[in-house]
Amino acid sequence: MAGSGLKKQASRLRSHFQRHSGATQEVAETPGTVDRMWWMDLLLRTIRLVLEGASRLIFGIMYYGSTHTPLPPITNLVLLESATALATKIRTKKLTSEEVVKSFIARIKEINPILNCVVDDRFEDALQEAREADELIRFGTMDEATLAKTKPFLGVPFTTKDCFAVKGLKQTAGLWIRKDMVAEEDADAVRVMREAGAIPLCVTNVSELCMWWESCNTIYGRTNNPYVNCRIVGGSSGGEGCLQSACGAPFGIGSDIGGSIRMPSFFNGIFGHKPTYGIVSNLGQEPVASGEAKEFLVTGPMCKYAQDLGPMLKVLGAGNSHMLKLDQKVDIRNLRYFYIEDDGGSPMVTPIQTELREAQRKIVQHLEKAYGIKAKKITLKKLKASVLIYFAKLGSVEEAHTFCEELALKKGSINVWMELVKWCVKCSRHTFAALLLGVLEKLNNHNKHTENFTKLLAMCADLKQEMKVRS
Repeated sequence: MAGSGLKKQASRLRSHFQRHSGATQEVAETPGTVDRMWWMDLLLRTIRLVLEGASRLIFGIMYYGSTHTPLPPITNLVLLESATALATKIRTKKLTSEEVVKSFIARIKEINPILNCVVDDRFEDALQEAREADELIRFGTMDEATLAKTKPFLGVPFTTKDCFAVKGLKQTAGLWIRKDMVAEEDADAVRVMREAGAIPLCVTNVSELCMWWESCNTIYGRTNNPYVNCRIVGGSSGGEGCLQSACGAPFGIGSDIGGSIRMPSFFNGIFGHKPTYGIVSNLGQEPVASGEAKEFLVTGPMCKYAQDLGPMLKVLGAGNSHMLKLDQKVDIRNLRYFYIEDDGGSPMVTPIQTELREAQRKIVQHLEKAYGIKAKKITLKKLKASVLIYFAKLGSVEEAHTFCEELALKKGSINVWMELVKWCVKCSRHTFAALLLGVLEKLNNHNKHTENFTKLLAMCADLKQEMKVRS
């Protein structure tokens, strides 16, 4: 099993370094990773501050005088309903699926020129499927209880990011060379949602090959934040987060390998969840994860209301959802709560904003005052090297194609240096973010043969074990 393989790999790494350095802890705390000399730490912090100041100046100039275009106000209250509420009202004939689908189509048409979040749609097919759902209810072939159990989202529209296959729609994953590719069948996650009665409405914008924290590519351009248009929506599921935040969809499907559900949810003020690996199928999305990377990539729900997370995860999990015990009642007083305020102070990471720290502290105080729950603050020192560990783990997956090969559609590899030159004269078909990742990959590949690279993998195994011990 994959889990046992990870344990064996971690064990081998630990034993290797115990032979050479005497203790795993000594491996984790090296000048190149966590504990640096004070002058190196100061130098890195100074570099970060300079880069932050430069970026603020550059983007300040770029967006100076930019105006925010407010979204049209919501006059149709259907748009403010949760997915589960819409499903109930459709089953009980308080609403028809057709009027619900029409409501969201109309909303998309009025907000998309401002936000640029929807990249392909199937509006006519969706309306036809909505009419069929209404007929199923009208004829009474199945009673309400049976419908609620077998088709919990009957007649409710949903959306998904442009990396999942939706039959008949573009599946570009934000890569120019895929701009004319149309999905011939549904991805597994889309299929099970259809089986639950939900109706796919459209696909939404992503970053190039879904590997950046901004949803921008050379096919469709950049998606704009619904709160302030000149701000980003996060990535790579940014189009999803944006559309739901703007009430263009009640819920949707995202995927996450390094924050691609979590960041857009945070940036747009919605709910998102990265489930445990192995619960929801990843089949039918691009790019395809290989080897150990399969355990990093996870498909999960995104929605405006937290009450939709559980029912949606039950559907997406299909035959595996019972492993999560989603129907089991939980007394929150029997749970243990931990919180972490930062990564321990990495010199190359911007400190957490004061407002976010205060928001977290309010939650901690609320748990204690309202429920008598004492949350425990923890510090994980090795998180200071989390970015380095992340790249090391991705770079250690030998079975996977390199990012530069993925950019070439696995037909060879792009010349990232030449593409950077072409980008400078606006001739490249790739975004600067993707090319930057290509450069980082080259540097990471060079580091594979260094002692520090292997130490980072050992740190990852140690950090995982430390989290298990603390919990």
